[in-house]
Amino acid sequence: MADTVELKKHFWSKLADSPFMMAGLQDGQHSEPLTAQLDEDQVDTIFFFIGKDNRMAKGGPAMLQFVSKGHDFFACLSGTARVDNDFAMIDKLWNNQVEAWFPGGKQDPNLALLRVDIDDAELWETDISLSGKVKMLFGGKIKSDETGSHAKVETTAER
Repeated sequence: MADTVELKKHFWSKLADSPFMMAGLQDGQHSEPLTAQLDEDQVDTIFFFIGKDNRMAKGGPAMLQFVSKGHDFFACLSGTARVDNDFAMIDKLWNNQVEAWFPGGKQDPNLALLRVDIDDAELWETDISLSGKVKMLFGGKIKSDETGSHAKVETTAER
């Protein structure tokens, strides 16, 4: 069972490896897939490039869900979303993938940088032990301490 600090490290590592999240406001509308832009200098903050006409552009309480590539890490984060068109941050996070969505480049009139400040998170890592895997192979019951780690945290900072 990993400790909370390890879970947080694993979360940021897994998100950097596959930065796709379901994101939505807590206003009853459906979430949508967005590509997270990560800034190592920002603790508990995830950015997304969106169109100004995107349903999340109005901001407010938000929920983000994440599933890692290998389906071995899951996260649900809540926080506050707001458009923050700080040009220095846009410039820092800009990349070729973003440019494909905004043909007008960093000056595209529809470009908005959505900032989500995380208030709290719930993290799950499935790390079935060797004995648990053997039990699964032969139809045995797995104990809860053989299945992985889980934590509710108020910050995703690794310290």
